[in-house]
Amino acid sequence: MPRPTLLALIAFTAFALGAGAETISGNIVIKKKLTRRNVTPEVSVYQRGTETELGKDPEQDPLAYERAHVVVYLEGPLLFTPAAEVNTAPAQIAQLNRRFSPDLVVIPVGSAVSFPNMDPIFHNVFSLSKAKSFDLGSYDKGETRRVVFPKAGIVDVYCHLHPNMAATIVVTPNRFYAQPGPSGEYRIENVPAGEYTIVAWHRFAGFFRKSITVSPGRGAVADFLIPLEEDPK
Repeated sequence: MPRPTLLALIAFTAFALGAGAETISGNIVIKKKLTRRNVTPEVSVYQRGTETELGKDPEQDPLAYERAHVVVYLEGPLLFTPAAEVNTAPAQIAQLNRRFSPDLVVIPVGSAVSFPNMDPIFHNVFSLSKAKSFDLGSYDKGETRRVVFPKAGIVDVYCHLHPNMAATIVVTPNRFYAQPGPSGEYRIENVPAGEYTIVAWHRFAGFFRKSITVSPGRGAVADFLIPLEEDPK
């Protein structure tokens, strides 16, 4: 009776996968401004092609901005990311109003990011990062390029033609990651019970790590206080 046996195997597998599906939650606490804003020269210094107005930051609580620019993830490749969850909907960093939008993207290893140019001027997107280096060359409005990221790490992205433009791609080693909201709260769902290292990363503050135990039926809580060194007197 092969069919009942197969159905039983599928049911057992589904039960096994769901039995340890716990949640890691926590809060990111940031008390001081961390991000150093880029100094943007006058348009005439680096403008290429049609004059394009520089985009402006939306009005936002500075600390809410900092909390929303933290990435939390579980360390280690042992947490397998199914192929079906990779590259299904490539992330996107657009070039718009002489800026990258968004300026932070998080993807699991093996995923792709597209870089559409939405400005009426040329851009040249590149990275010299150890995790992934590339140079997409100059391309005009309506064109795009796509890059796959096969290695976990931090990828800093820039434009050869516009020195104010900067973005970051965080390539996590697995699918267990989260970006906190402006309040600093985050949740990582469907984590198997076990012991892990959880990481909080901020571009200007660096990496913060904790050891946690995800208990069956209870999950885990991990809060992070991300400090800023005092200015020298």
